[in-house]
Amino acid sequence: MDPTKNWKHRMDRLASMALLLEAVDTGSLSSASRRLGIPLATVSRKISELEAHLGAQICIRTGRGIALTDPGRTYVDACRRLLEDLAEAERVASGEYRAPSGVLTIAVPIVFGRLHVVPLLAEFAAAYPDVDVRLDLSDRITDFRDDHVDVAIRIGTLSDDNLIAAKVGETRPVICASPTYLASRGTPVSPSDLASHQCVTFERLDTPQVWMLGDKQHAIPVPVRSRLSVTTAEAAIDAALAGIGITRVLSYQVAPLIHAGRLIYVLAEFEPTASPVQLVYPGQGRMPMKLRAFLDFITPRLKVAIRKSAL
Repeated sequence: MDPTKNWKHRMDRLASMALLLEAVDTGSLSSASRRLGIPLATVSRKISELEAHLGAQICIRTGRGIALTDPGRTYVDACRRLLEDLAEAERVASGEYRAPSGVLTIAVPIVFGRLHVVPLLAEFAAAYPDVDVRLDLSDRITDFRDDHVDVAIRIGTLSDDNLIAAKVGETRPVICASPTYLASRGTPVSPSDLASHQCVTFERLDTPQVWMLGDKQHAIPVPVRSRLSVTTAEAAIDAALAGIGITRVLSYQVAPLIHAGRLIYVLAEFEPTASPVQLVYPGQGRMPMKLRAFLDFITPRLKVAIRKSAL
């Protein structure tokens, strides 16, 4: 075979391997197609070409997705190792282990990022001019591999043994309302009082019908009347500031407003113990210099910022 064509076939197979891994990780060919912005027919054809090259069936297409065959599982594991080794070689060749450089992707909860991370990025950019930052502000849990994340800030305990977590502070859910609302409706002094109040519920923290108060071991389910249910903390806070009702969000999200007197903290003795705020990053392989530089820069500054904003 012509050497040029031989290399082209190998490069095509690498691209097909990446498509296959995306299909496996997302659960179906159609999900991979949507995520990558590639026609479904192309994804299916590329995987069929891999199967023809191997002379073996890699996966079984079903109405609910794909299921790997035994040879398919072995092949997918090998593909994953190969592509990870290739990515590692590219990082070495580009100098990521010699000096801080390249794109650093940081995943941060929306309000935390706005309050505590964005204000620090100008100083970081000035200190490391060869590092470009991509800040992914989202309240969902990002996937390090699929979302190409270098480091994340997560709230709560860590369940993935392949990740390293460094604690930088604590936060907890707090209940608060505007002074105007409390002046007109009264201040609750016990959890049962919430039943007679209008509440603004943040769906990622609580259900619209019940708030769980107290420690996990002695949690108290408290029925609430949700006059407004929202999907972001910012909306819940804005609604509370507007006097719509009492809301419950994380302490760091409202600490500046409580310190300024724009919101009033209530039922403090019934709130749960604090959860850790952690810098999380992959624990396998060599650490790129851009990540080491960011961790060394951000860790002490976040600790100070979180401590200053504590209630």
